[in-house]
Amino acid sequence: MLSYRHAFHAGNHADVLKHYVLGLVLAYTKQKDKPFWYVDTHAGAGMYSLTEGYATQNAEFEQGIAKLMTADNLPKPLADFVAQIKSFNLNSSSSDSLNLYPGSPAIAQDFLRADDKMRLFELHPNDCKLLIENFRGQGKQVKIEMQDGFAGIKACLPPPPRRAVVLIDPPYEDKQDYQRVVKMIKDSLTRFATGTYIVWYPLLQRPEPHDMISDLMGLNLPDWLNIEMTIHEPSTEGFGMHGSGLFII
Repeated sequence: MLSYRHAFHAGNHADVLKHYVLGLVLAYTKQKDKPFWYVDTHAGAGMYSLTEGYATQNAEFEQGIAKLMTADNLPKPLADFVAQIKSFNLNSSSSDSLNLYPGSPAIAQDFLRADDKMRLFELHPNDCKLLIENFRGQGKQVKIEMQDGFAGIKACLPPPPRRAVVLIDPPYEDKQDYQRVVKMIKDSLTRFATGTYIVWYPLLQRPEPHDMISDLMGLNLPDWLNIEMTIHEPSTEGFGMHGSGLFII
């Protein structure tokens, strides 16, 4: 939906989980000396300011990446992730300062080699414009389309190198997105069964997320992993996100 702007939520707990795991998957993928594609179906703006604009209204990053930035004795994989975030803030006043938070495309780009390619989809015209600006000068390695990723992904599969990591991260403001994800996974596996697919989803007191995961598990997938991170107890009013998850194929 065109009302959704990810900048409001940049750097929150859901971003931390999503981007940390994305980095682990990409690091594993590049262990092979063969090129791969990174496909992002809902890419957003690619980079977000945490000192002005939308992100400052609710400051969700304060309960997300900001906590990790000042944490001690992190396990090495988490410490590496924090170091990656700090690398985008080298011009900050201190090593723990947060001025910028990278979106999924910026996180992924850190892992790409010369022969790897990135295909980004973003339907919101303002965010797509920002995305293009943030990746200006990248040449043929990065291709950006102002298009619904649910439809656009079809043209990417199978990718020429027959290796790909696909991040599927719709806003879910439209309840139909949950079933769109299931349909897209079914279609994508028909086109490209050996790809790696990462589906992000919110934990809500509504049936749609649970139903989507149940439907994905019912696809007779040979290998999958479901990760959920709960941040707090569900609200007594029944509203809001109390955590998030990643379903990885």
